[in-house]
Amino acid sequence: MRTEDYVTEYDTILVQRTLRSGQSIHYPGHVVIMGDVNPGAEVVAAGNIVVMGSLRGMAHAGAAGNERAMVIAFRLKPTQLRIANHITRAPDGEEKLEPTQPEVARIKGGNVVIERYFPGGERQSG
Repeated sequence: MRTEDYVTEYDTILVQRTLRSGQSIHYPGHVVIMGDVNPGAEVVAAGNIVVMGSLRGMAHAGAAGNERAMVIAFRLKPTQLRIANHITRAPDGEEKLEPTQPEVARIKGGNVVIERYFPGGERQSG
C-alpha cells in the first residue's frame, strides 16, 4: 500500500451505539460510530467522522481547522454539517431524497459538497 493511503496523525475512537438527542461526542481525532446519530445529538472531531448508520444530528469534522476532513455516513441527512470553518445544512422546506448508498461530505472549491462514496475512490489525508 502507498503511504498516502493512511491517515496517521490522529487517534480514532470507535463508538458502538446510537447517539440520541442531547448526547454528544467531542474527540481530538477521528470518530467512527456503529449506529445512528439522531436529531439533537452532535459529533465533533478534529479528524474524520464515519457513521455506520444514519446521520440525522449535527456533525463537525476537522474541528481544529482541518479542511481535508470528511464526514461519511450510510444515510447522510444531518441537521447541520460543519467541516473546519465551513457550515451547511439542508435547505428549508426541501425534502432530500433518501440516500440509497453511502455519501461523503468534504470541502471542494471552498464549499461543502456531498457526493456518493466510492470505496477506494478519491482520498484525502490529513
